[in-house]
Amino acid sequence: MIWRWCERSLRSTPTGIARRFSRHLSELWNWRNGAGRLKDMAARTLLLKLQARGLIELPPPQRRTARPCARPPASFQPELLAATATPIHCCLESLQPLRLELAQDLQSRRWVGALLAHYHYRGFNGAVGETLQYLALDRYGRELAVMVFGAAAWKVAARDQFIGWSVQQRQQRLGTIANQQRFLILPWVRVAHLASHVLALATRRLSADWQARYGHRVWLVETFVELDRFAGTAYKAAGWLQLGQTTGRTRQDRQRTVQAPRKSVWVRALHPAFRQHLSAP
Repeated sequence: MIWRWCERSLRSTPTGIARRFSRHLSELWNWRNGAGRLKDMAARTLLLKLQARGLIELPPPQRRTARPCARPPASFQPELLAATATPIHCCLESLQPLRLELAQDLQSRRWVGALLAHYHYRGFNGAVGETLQYLALDRYGRELAVMVFGAAAWKVAARDQFIGWSVQQRQQRLGTIANQQRFLILPWVRVAHLASHVLALATRRLSADWQARYGHRVWLVETFVELDRFAGTAYKAAGWLQLGQTTGRTRQDRQRTVQAPRKSVWVRALHPAFRQHLSAP
């Protein structure tokens, strides 16, 4: 059985470190995503699930460390940055052309994470799984906004009805939907229509960037906007469609006792035939 093989391999692993073993495991199985990258995080998740079921026993961690993207770069000082940042209060045209930079190296991902952790109202503890992070910059190279796209929500009634897929289709193709998990205009930036413009830039390139990194496209992007805080005006201006509202519960709320903020559900198709791709047999 797979768990017995894992347990024997763990005992014979010289380092005794689950992180390295998960990478070794994905190499042995040639477990890779569509872009050819090792799925070591997926292998590690499998090991943790096997341990939770009592099928294997992982070695204890040698030391606790924060996830790399959760540690801000040494140069990041949020109070100093906010105090010394030059306010950007102007018209959008004077900043053009804007560009999006994909955060690909560890340092840039940490920078995005630090900005979100300190300035986004929900904070940020890092991203897991397939994810893309962007920095929006103006013509002078000044940072204006950051955003993070990751895995779609497992089940959303309004979205699932809009797509028209079956439960089986959702299980098979959920990975071809992206979720905008964070979007932040930096607090010293006040530019009319900036948010909708940055959203449009992102949705034009998101699917191609996903293909390049993970070997498959995404056909639809979703996000959730807290009703008590925002009206979703920027999403509407950028061509997103409001589908409805969430129930105010989280996926961990099995007993229907946890009340989360109600949110409006917004989606943006990334291809005219998105339904065919999401509902294909």
